[in-house]
Amino acid sequence: MKRDYSTKWVSGMAFETEITGHKIVMDADDKFGGKDSGPRPKALVIAALTGCSGMDVVSILNKMRVKFDSFEMKVETELSEEHPKTYTKIHVIYEFSGENLEVDKLDKAASLSQDKYCGVAALLKKGLDLSYEIRIV
Repeated sequence: MKRDYSTKWVSGMAFETEITGHKIVMDADDKFGGKDSGPRPKALVIAALTGCSGMDVVSILNKMRVKFDSFEMKVETELSEEHPKTYTKIHVIYEFSGENLEVDKLDKAASLSQDKYCGVAALLKKGLDLSYEIRIV
């Protein structure tokens, strides 16, 4: 399957990309010549990871009939010191709240996402240390 995308320069350091009809503006902050009119591209990689994995986890938990009140993902990252500065470690914390939550089911959903279903996780694992943990808050 082939997919094509296009990103165009807007002005300064701002670029706009359209993905399935949704426009996203990326920009640098002032000290790098930008106007801070959008997120940084590297941060969008983290957003892609959490969006991909989060959708998997919700789908899997729904199939397991696991009910939760809230679900949030927090991400801790480490960057290389030298250019190109890339993520070297990404740790995803899956936080759930609710009654009678079973950690083993939450962990199974996250594991299936990270190891089988999430294409973003699969791609990132080829170049960095990707880990996760489950928290019930």
